[in-house]
Amino acid sequence: MIPVCALGDIHPGEAVRLDGEPPISVFNVDGELYAIDDTCTHQDASLADGWLDGCLIECPLHASCFDLRTGKPTGPPAKVPVRTHQVVVQDGHIYVVVAPVPAVT
Repeated sequence: MIPVCALGDIHPGEAVRLDGEPPISVFNVDGELYAIDDTCTHQDASLADGWLDGCLIECPLHASCFDLRTGKPTGPPAKVPVRTHQVVVQDGHIYVVVAPVPAVT
C-alpha cells in the first residue's frame, strides 16, 4: 500500500496527486474516496488539476471526463479509460493499493 495522507487532509471536492510512475490522484467526493491514474489518456495532463463534478473529473486540457468509479471516459476526445485503484483508510490515514497494469490484447 502507498501512503497518501491523513484522512482530514483531503476535503470534499479536493484531490491529492501522488508523484510516482505513474502518478496517481486521490479524490474526495462527498466523503467517498477514489483513486485513479492521474494522467489523461488523451493527452498528458494532470487530472488532479481538472474540475470535479460528482464522480466525474474533467481534464483541464480538452474537457474529456472520466468516471472516478470505473475510470471510463464519458465521451471524446478520450477513448481509453484510466486505471482505478483501491483506497484503504486505516487508523485515520489514506492508502492506495495500486491495481495491476492490464494485459495488452
